[in-house]
Amino acid sequence: MNLREKMEVARQLQRLNVDIIEAGFPVISDGDFEAVQKIAAEVKGPIIAGLARCVPEDINAAGAAVKAAGDRARIHVFLATSKIHREFKLKKAHEEIIRLATEAVRQAKTFVKDVEFSPEDASRTEPEFLAQVVQAAIEAGATTVNIPDTVGFAVPDQFGALIKYLKDNVKNIDDAVLSVHCHNDLGLAVANSLAAVAAGARQVEGTINGIGERAGNVALEEVIMAMKTRSDHYGDFYTEIHTQEIVKSSRLISRMCGLVVPRNKAIVGENAFAHGAGIHQDGILKYRETYEIMNPRDVGWGESELPLTKHSGRHAMTKRLQHLGYQLSEEEISHIFVRFKEIGDKKKFVYDEDLGALVDDTMGITQETWQLDYINVISGTTTIPTATVRLRKGDEVIQDSSPGNGAVDAAMKAIDRILGQRGHLAEYRVNAMSGGKDALGEVTVKCDFGIGWLVSGKGASTDVVEASARAYLNALNRMLNQKARPGEKPVGEEVPVSV
Repeated sequence: MNLREKMEVARQLQRLNVDIIEAGFPVISDGDFEAVQKIAAEVKGPIIAGLARCVPEDINAAGAAVKAAGDRARIHVFLATSKIHREFKLKKAHEEIIRLATEAVRQAKTFVKDVEFSPEDASRTEPEFLAQVVQAAIEAGATTVNIPDTVGFAVPDQFGALIKYLKDNVKNIDDAVLSVHCHNDLGLAVANSLAAVAAGARQVEGTINGIGERAGNVALEEVIMAMKTRSDHYGDFYTEIHTQEIVKSSRLISRMCGLVVPRNKAIVGENAFAHGAGIHQDGILKYRETYEIMNPRDVGWGESELPLTKHSGRHAMTKRLQHLGYQLSEEEISHIFVRFKEIGDKKKFVYDEDLGALVDDTMGITQETWQLDYINVISGTTTIPTATVRLRKGDEVIQDSSPGNGAVDAAMKAIDRILGQRGHLAEYRVNAMSGGKDALGEVTVKCDFGIGWLVSGKGASTDVVEASARAYLNALNRMLNQKARPGEKPVGEEVPVSV
């Protein structure tokens, strides 16, 4: 995500009423530093955390980035503790691990009062040594100690027992909040998190939609609704999440990340409250609770959606965007309204999902980026596919044509010719944003431009070829901007995300 997209996600997490937003890894790049700093300054309510390894330069960067959050600032430091990590990654002994951890916590305390410490790969760490590290971190000033199942290795009985062991064997454990951070490699992240809560954990770190490293982090919406729906089992445990914002959060994050939510995903999938079997439909009609353990409205399904048409004005469109949670500049609204009218001429209704796709298509567009001004494609079973494309950046306009292996390939090659670039399409996906033959299609691409990492892009149109060209151009703009800011290159380390 770029900075603009990260801000939209952070604002939606604020509306969801999460307790902590781990906004990024400030030392990793200028872009991550800027994102954490801006979220710390502008997003009110949640604690804003910056991630750091137990390295002085990381902690200094995190401290500077979260400073604007004031009393809501947190630094989250982490260091691997498991035997396999000690021997093969860090090559350090027990005493050195404890020393590094305590020094990092103490340094972080010079910037903020609220410090979280994570012993990475805790679930594969010897319990006795883990207890020593946790106790030392709390003595050094950690206010939260987080127990990560970094590689999704744990099973519920074992993970719950580990949390109980720490509760029973760390003498100062009540001086800090005990947290867990579970990955889903065995599909057990939710079960492990709930087992940890039952055993004494009071903070759960995860993500909306379960996005994250490899198979993902724990899906927070599932943990939240499990505790709410099964309050008979979890007793007095609760969260203060505004659950009616869950579906809206899921959709926004799905669009911003370009990761589609499976239809059968619990809570937020399109089929989560769909009933196809006749016997189920009969039961639902007679008494909803026969086949629904949750009210779909409690998580944000079923709210009225008033589609716009080409006759809808700028004010109506702006109000709908505000209802969907977007905070847009006048320039962005003006650009979206032009695209809204274009789409309105091609389809009867413009739905909320269509508006979301148009916002995605618009974010990041400035006078300094190339914009699609015109596209014409000739294609057919007996015709060599050829595309003519005209791009505009400020007052500069360039047009060129290219043949290709299909209409989409021709359009992308024409863009390559204009910009003197050459990209390889590593991933290509089309998603219909609404129903009907006139549905708006959103294309998501991942492209290899030979710069060492894949660059994503998104574009939307009722015409799939146009949407593809917009998505590819979006990726090219991102790549050109990243090359202009060399500090933006991401690294291949796992970055835990707490929300």
